[in-house]
Amino acid sequence: MEDFRIESDLLGPLNVPVSAYYGVQTQRAIENFKISGQKLSSYPHMINALAAVKKAAAKTNYELGLLDENLYLAIAETCDEIISGNLHEEFPIDMIQGGAGTSVNMNANEVIANRVIEKLGHQKGEYSYCSPNDHINLSQSTNDAYPTALKMALLAMNAELVKKLVKIVAAFREKGKEFSSVIKMGRTQLQDAVPMSLGQEFEAFAATLEEDISKLNNNANLFVEINMGATAIGTGLNAPVGYANLCAKNLAQITGHAIVSAPNLVEATPDTGSYVIYSSALKRLAVKLSKICNDLRLLSSGPRAGFFEINLPPMQPGSSIMPGKVNPVIPEVVNQVCYKVIGNDLTVTFAAEAGQLQLNVMEPVLSHSIMESINFLGNALDTLREKCITGITANKDVCLNMVRNSIGIVTALNPYIGYKNSTEIAKEALETGRSVYDLVLERGILSEERINEILDPENMLRPHLPM
Repeated sequence: MEDFRIESDLLGPLNVPVSAYYGVQTQRAIENFKISGQKLSSYPHMINALAAVKKAAAKTNYELGLLDENLYLAIAETCDEIISGNLHEEFPIDMIQGGAGTSVNMNANEVIANRVIEKLGHQKGEYSYCSPNDHINLSQSTNDAYPTALKMALLAMNAELVKKLVKIVAAFREKGKEFSSVIKMGRTQLQDAVPMSLGQEFEAFAATLEEDISKLNNNANLFVEINMGATAIGTGLNAPVGYANLCAKNLAQITGHAIVSAPNLVEATPDTGSYVIYSSALKRLAVKLSKICNDLRLLSSGPRAGFFEINLPPMQPGSSIMPGKVNPVIPEVVNQVCYKVIGNDLTVTFAAEAGQLQLNVMEPVLSHSIMESINFLGNALDTLREKCITGITANKDVCLNMVRNSIGIVTALNPYIGYKNSTEIAKEALETGRSVYDLVLERGILSEERINEILDPENMLRPHLPM
């Protein structure tokens, strides 16, 4: 059985595992919040960000004469250990919790303090040598340290997501080039429209996702404004003069981001606007990605009774009862990820709206929702690219036959034979099953040479003046 040490807080004594670097407040959070099953340790970027914030705070306190050099150096060294990936298992609390993030902040304070105590040659829990509150949390509150750490984590997570987005854009663009000579029918409202190339379709997929690279980055740039030095409500109580700007400068040096102190800390402390707009960019990406997956499933439908214009890589047998059936499982799972991201955005909206007066206490579910969305989307982008997009092939003959037999090509004839003639021919072709091509020749409206020239696929794929 595990040995325990006894720690005390406002509510009294509590057993904490003797080997744990966390302390009494983290232990209470473990016992109180058994909600999502997703722990803080599942989000290493958030842990690293907490360590960066605590390092910046310690450096600022040292430079302002509030921490002695030995203690500051031990704190900074411990924070660097955490940033390098150590002690992450010491963050076991649930991501969804009450207390506006206090448990997260204290988890970081306690882990850093106990590791410093250990470095100084003492036993965990001997807080007279380094206190989670008096030293690690010096000149801070959960209400400035927690949202600042969240913003640093989201900046790092956004950078990773954008890299994955760039890769899938390139994959779609490569398919666009590969399929540039595959002629097919475009469709509106699922009805035949006018010809296009399969390459144009895939290039459009690339272009629509490419737009979201700048959208994500622009919205993430709002996270560089922080409220360190605000302490409880933005008035800066218990923080020394000059702390806010100096801490922002130090955090910028540690993270490499252009961090600045908010001009109004009372406004910045309860404000969640940056999270709302960034989550909306994630939702926008999810909506676009889901639409693309819908298209891929339609285009690959069949093989005998659907569009069957493209083949998706077969990933697994599709049925426990229907032999030979293979389902589009990769687009399907990405669709489901997108639904989750859209739902998370609604959670972020409600959580942001629920702020009251000088603090928004719903930041834990807000932060969890955004970070979960980023992780889900990143995994979905990689899965879709690796297991689907790169292996798609075209059924060129199927695509071309659909163009030749389509009613839609009458649109290309419209400038030459008039709307009335085009409508009559389209109607007859639909009723009789005959081709538009044959009906135009039969009626003597155009010569065979002329109609061949007009209906040359190359002439139907781009703007041009009537011949």
